[in-house]
This record gives sequence, structure tokens and C-alpha cells, in this order.
Amino acid sequence: MTDSLDDRERALIAAINEISDDVERYQAVRGLEDRLALAFKQMKADAAKSLHDDRPWSQVGKLLGVTGSRAEQISRASR
Repeated sequence: MTDSLDDRERALIAAINEISDDVERYQAVRGLEDRLALAFKQMKADAAKSLHDDRPWSQVGKLLGVTGSRAEQISRASR
């Protein structure tokens, strides 16, 4: 992770920790978890699709540390 991403991660965590109400803080974390999970899933799909532009799925899988068929599933944002 780059310093910039580390800084942003720390800032986000600090901002959430500033929420004084425990229930509100919990709900904020849950909502953020859900939104980030969807965003990360789409980013992984986009990366897999981009890698596949000039490579077979088997090679994309090797690059990602998964099988070729799993890489193709990731590209479709499948679980």
C-alpha cells in the first residue's frame, strides 16, 4: 500500500472513531463495509477484464493467484 493509501485509511478510521454514539458508529462501519465490498468487487472485476484483453484466462489466473476459471468468474463480479 502506498503512503497515500495508508494515510487515507488512517484518516477514514479516525473519522469513524470520532462518532461518539456506539450504535451510530457501528451502523457507519456496517454501511461502509457493504459499500466498500461492492466497490472492491467491481474494481477486481475491472482489473481481471483488463488483464484478459491480451491474455488467456489461464494466464490471468496465474497473475492473480487463482485458476483461469476463477479469474473469469472474478471478471464477471461473481462470488
